[in-house]
Amino acid sequence: MKAPALPADEAIRLAQLRALNILHTPAEERFDRLTRLARRLFGVPVALVSLLEEDHQWFKSVAGQSAATAPRNTSFCGHAILQDDVMVVENALEDERFHDNPLVKTADHPVRFYAGCPLRTPSGAKVGTLCIVDHQAREFNEDDMHTLRDLAAMAEAELVAFQTATSDELTQITNRRGFMTLGQLALNECQVKQLPASLTFLDLDRFKAINDTLGHREGDRALMDFADAMKVSFRHADIFARLGGDEFVVLFNGLQHDDAEGVLARFDRFLQKQTQDLDRRYALHFSSGIVEFDPDQPQSLEQLLEGSDARMYEAKNGKKKLAQ
Repeated sequence: MKAPALPADEAIRLAQLRALNILHTPAEERFDRLTRLARRLFGVPVALVSLLEEDHQWFKSVAGQSAATAPRNTSFCGHAILQDDVMVVENALEDERFHDNPLVKTADHPVRFYAGCPLRTPSGAKVGTLCIVDHQAREFNEDDMHTLRDLAAMAEAELVAFQTATSDELTQITNRRGFMTLGQLALNECQVKQLPASLTFLDLDRFKAINDTLGHREGDRALMDFADAMKVSFRHADIFARLGGDEFVVLFNGLQHDDAEGVLARFDRFLQKQTQDLDRRYALHFSSGIVEFDPDQPQSLEQLLEGSDARMYEAKNGKKKLAQ
């Protein structure tokens, strides 16, 4: 078996994939109708919208099978994203890359035929495929390839639409809608796996003064600076978002309260250095309030947000009293 190589732009590709904010989100009809249509048009038992993570592929839409993930090192899609056009394997038993692949050798629904068209982000990164699978070898002609390309283009458009609906237009990080979806999914996983998590509101201090004295354009630049610092400081496992105005939030996946405090302290130091390096006419400071998620006594994301919001305002009021 030949495991798929990593693309030359793998780091950029993964960053753009994660920026879509679509990984591990619930099934959606707009993707499911494409895989159902692909099954009918090509008369195959399986059609997928597959996204390639670091070590596995995750299926945003599955028609004809039940698995939601599969290893990347045995995947056909891992090979497909290395190509610029549709990859066709008419008979996997006769292909040196796949003839001894576990998916081909299995006695239960073996892969014999595969065709996958890479799915690209607007920047051109190939993040996954729209693919079809058959348990029998078959031919795939040029008309078939045109049809698969057309379906893949529709899937790409849906990926962009999903990102637009869940991204903050100004800062290009997750918005409230995206955070409520992704955050609750992360908490559900923490509960199942008995993992800790912590959530904190971040509210900029004296942001109104920046708008009032320097103008709203400079205020927008301050918000973008803050979001850029979040992108650098927090882990891929963390979910951070702009909820609106000068309010931000971070869900620290797998971190307890004290560990989250340490991460926030490092974030604050980075933020101050970034502001100095950019030679801004203001300093950016924030108030925060951390609450911890207990998988044994789970709270909803809404409940955690309420608790964190209350603690953040306590901290902000404390700063105001000290300044008086």
